[in-house]
Amino acid sequence: MSFFIAAISLGFLGSFHCIGMCGPIALALPVNHYSSFKKYTGIFLYNAGRILTYTCLGVLFGLLGQSFFIGGLQQGVSIGIGVLLLASVILPNLSFINNQHFSFLYKFINTLKNKLGNLFNKKGIHFLFFIGLLNGLLPCGLVYLGIAGAIATGHYLSGAEFMFYFGLGTAPIMFSVSLLGQFISLRFRNAIRKTVPVMVSIMAVMLIVRGLNLGIPYLSPGFEETSHAVTCCEKPDVKKEVISCSPKKCH
Repeated sequence: MSFFIAAISLGFLGSFHCIGMCGPIALALPVNHYSSFKKYTGIFLYNAGRILTYTCLGVLFGLLGQSFFIGGLQQGVSIGIGVLLLASVILPNLSFINNQHFSFLYKFINTLKNKLGNLFNKKGIHFLFFIGLLNGLLPCGLVYLGIAGAIATGHYLSGAEFMFYFGLGTAPIMFSVSLLGQFISLRFRNAIRKTVPVMVSIMAVMLIVRGLNLGIPYLSPGFEETSHAVTCCEKPDVKKEVISCSPKKCH
């Protein structure tokens, strides 16, 4: 349960980061010309689309974590993800990846942006739901943190639940940004952005401690080792039925 509380907290605190990074999309939502009811409905649909995408990502990466869990690698994966997250904070300028190897990813991102641009020109509040769906697929460091948590859950349903709560945690701030974003100064957005490394570090430490198998309830529960060996030499207990009969009836 504490892991899902962490998901809501990560989403809520991290959504302040969204003010500086993802806020422009929320600010640009074409809702100002609608009546109050339609405006609130449109913003709700946008956030519902984001949360649905996050939940689907939770299923996908939860399945990945489940494969590690079945292979008995859940401890190493949890620690490894935590170490990588800490490395991203300590060594932000260190690049191990050649961007040319991921040209397909940039093409995918550009396609998403083009689709989003087309949706912004559509009329009708239902298109805001699809904007939210696509927005959930855009690169975001905060979403990467949520995905790391989904992998660490070790189950596709738990991963979906983790990302759902994560998305739910982002909803209040993102809803407020869409309504009151014009009152949020650039200076405040930049100040909020500086808190991101702190949140990443906290999440990283949680994952590392969880993987250490310390037997601490909720924080670092002990992983149970499951044995799939089948013993075929043990005979099942058979109850012998004793029939008593008189000499005249038994031959």
